[in-house]
Amino acid sequence: MKKGLFIWAAALVVVISGCGNTANNEKQASDTSSKAASSMNHSEIEHENMTNEVPEGLKEAANPEYKVGDQVIITEGHMDGMKGAAATIVGAYETNVYAVSYTPTTGGNPVTDHKWVIQQELQDAGDELYAPGTKVVLNVDHMPGMKGAAATVDTGERTTVYMVDYTPATGGDPVRNHKWVTGNELKAK
Repeated sequence: MKKGLFIWAAALVVVISGCGNTANNEKQASDTSSKAASSMNHSEIEHENMTNEVPEGLKEAANPEYKVGDQVIITEGHMDGMKGAAATIVGAYETNVYAVSYTPTTGGNPVTDHKWVIQQELQDAGDELYAPGTKVVLNVDHMPGMKGAAATVDTGERTTVYMVDYTPATGGDPVRNHKWVTGNELKAK
């Protein structure tokens, strides 16, 4: 009888300690996720907010280098696993595109040279191409803390931007509707 009680008590301790570890692991995972988001290390952040919706006023490109459905290789790595990834073009649009620097509204380290934000994602932007150094307000939430953030234009140009679906070259879940890549960041597959 005592031996059976001892085995039952030992099993209960194992179960209880396992629950504690699970809670601890979940807290550690949450803390790690929060730290990644607050430091805005783009290579560690996932695109949770990407949708296939395009900003109001954005016009499809009349004659893009890559057409919807084309298979391409991404040659630049804005995010972890992008560089070298096979992708499918899901949208091609003519607009002004910017690399910007900003401090997230959620706090954390400043983000420099974020690629890319388009004209239609800037508050009260109009149509004119902004020069480097121009102060703007971001009206987009590609990353946590972007929407409403004050930003400075690092570079800007009029070009075709693409929305793509891709599977990270490093493995992992497919990314849908990544916004944005430019034509010089792609090559035909």
